[in-house]
Amino acid sequence: MGKMDGVKPISGTYKPPVKPKLLDKNGLRLDGRKADELRPLKIEAHVLNRADGSAYLEWGKNKVLVGVYGPREVHPRHLAKSEKGIVQCRYNMAAFSVSDRKRPGPDRRSQEISKVASEAFEHVVFTERFPRTTVDIYIEVLEANAGTRCAGITAASVALVDAGIPMKDMVVSCASGKIENTMVLDLGKEEDNFGQADVPMAIIPSTGDIVLLQMDGELSKDELAQAIEMNIGACKRIYEIQRDALKRRYSVGKEQEEEEAEEERKKEERKDGEGKDRDGGAREPGPDQSAKGDDWGDGEKPAPFDEDVGEFKENKGGESDG
Repeated sequence: MGKMDGVKPISGTYKPPVKPKLLDKNGLRLDGRKADELRPLKIEAHVLNRADGSAYLEWGKNKVLVGVYGPREVHPRHLAKSEKGIVQCRYNMAAFSVSDRKRPGPDRRSQEISKVASEAFEHVVFTERFPRTTVDIYIEVLEANAGTRCAGITAASVALVDAGIPMKDMVVSCASGKIENTMVLDLGKEEDNFGQADVPMAIIPSTGDIVLLQMDGELSKDELAQAIEMNIGACKRIYEIQRDALKRRYSVGKEQEEEEAEEERKKEERKDGEGKDRDGGAREPGPDQSAKGDDWGDGEKPAPFDEDVGEFKENKGGESDG
């Protein structure tokens, strides 16, 4: 009798997930997208106050936060280069970013993505302008749903511009792949898990240079060419979204212009009033003003002072007690 004879199977044994139907009869995908359609994408620049530059990105169900610091001193110092600076990227997925809790800390996948991202940005950052320093990029994935390396690189480009790092251009990244013998753009989670191939890619839009190209799976030569063409077209659309995020960050809206014009008008009125007071001689002392006419007591303050205090309270959100 064998050792396993008579042994009952353990209840709750692992069952492999059932492969879903990735394309319906109309050629639509699980989330209703067409083959060449991107997931919804939103980017916001300058979301962290302590970072030199930052960005927040939502791409489908992906949520990515990026902070950029530098140029600053290199640690450890032996990594410093005398003729140019270096770009160091750290990609990390939060433990709560996926349904099955991820073990905290770096793993082989995170180290690989950090390396390829650093190399991609070294092609666009003018590192020769700040030798013996480093630009540190921290990519934190808060919620993951396929395509996080492309999302992280795209958000990091916006954060680099927000930090004022001199660059040739931004880097834009997107992925395409093959599902059920059909080439599609921007794979979702199920498509990434059960698809036949995945091709993440990053380009410099102004030059068309490819700074990242990877492939997981098997594709024919024509299919690979189609994937690259789809990625380039999508990157051009994503590039405009990056630019819009930076325009919102640095553009001055009409309301803000009107507020600044009103503030300038008030300052001019104050200057005119002070000039008239000087031309007309000394002011009459108020009820609580000293006989010298220059020092104000505990009574009524001049109108400009009241306005300044009011503005200070507004700027501090009403936190002032005085």
